[in-house]
Amino acid sequence: MTLDARDPRLTPARPDLAALHLKGLVEAERYVAGEARRVVAPSAPLRKRPDSEAGYETEAVMGEAVTLYEARDGFAFVQLGLDGYVGYLPEAALGPIGAEPTDRVTALRTFLYPAPNMKRPNLGHLSLGATFASEAREGDYLRIRPGAYIVADHAGDLGDRQPDFCATAERLVGTPYLWGGRTSLGLDCSGLVQLSLLMAGMACPRDTDMQEAALGEPLRLGLDGLQRGDVVFWKGHVGLMLDAERLIHANGHHMTVAVEPLREAVERIAEKSFGAVTSIRRLSQAAA
Repeated sequence: MTLDARDPRLTPARPDLAALHLKGLVEAERYVAGEARRVVAPSAPLRKRPDSEAGYETEAVMGEAVTLYEARDGFAFVQLGLDGYVGYLPEAALGPIGAEPTDRVTALRTFLYPAPNMKRPNLGHLSLGATFASEAREGDYLRIRPGAYIVADHAGDLGDRQPDFCATAERLVGTPYLWGGRTSLGLDCSGLVQLSLLMAGMACPRDTDMQEAALGEPLRLGLDGLQRGDVVFWKGHVGLMLDAERLIHANGHHMTVAVEPLREAVERIAEKSFGAVTSIRRLSQAAA
């Protein structure tokens, strides 16, 4: 099988290097087993090529496991454990696989401090959904590694769920649109859907075409009878229904996560960008 026969977004292979498990399936000069690593930066852009000028394909956030196939010139060729996406992360964003995460950030974002003291200069921030192995609680703070603390009330147990994924999406209203973004500082349409579902404990692919193929069951195509949690797809775009009439989506028209009447969005999108709605799907775990 040639590389072109597989989805390159999910296939850790190049003409000169491929994952060992692909031997016999794709042609490459050499095959490597890969090494387990974990994202230790608050977030990191994954790009299609090892070039800081290349646009984002997606983002990885702290705590995510990755398989590292090659590190060279400051870039790491990886496959993300979360959704299988393949590309190049900054090598500095990765560390040893270490302990499995125990906690997840539940605030939209929270500052990292060098000590359990909010008056100290912050070291950066973690976004909603970032995970970490808590080392200890010190007063109102959790130590996530030596010299790095967050407010304890901004995180919860990794197993906790926020089942109303539409409520998570609503918390992100006003977040700027960012192509490839999947943090509370910037999101694209499929990133909003993926993050909202992940916080509900529901697996979700990264891109709109993948989501349309994997999520829920198709409904009769039409704009009547929709309910909270239904997922509306266009070719290259996706949004969530908040009720029978309102859509929430990250979009390039508003350049933000916005709520608007579905019928208005359908008319504008048909005229100016993605064409007609291609499907509407209902998730079995959709919130009431």
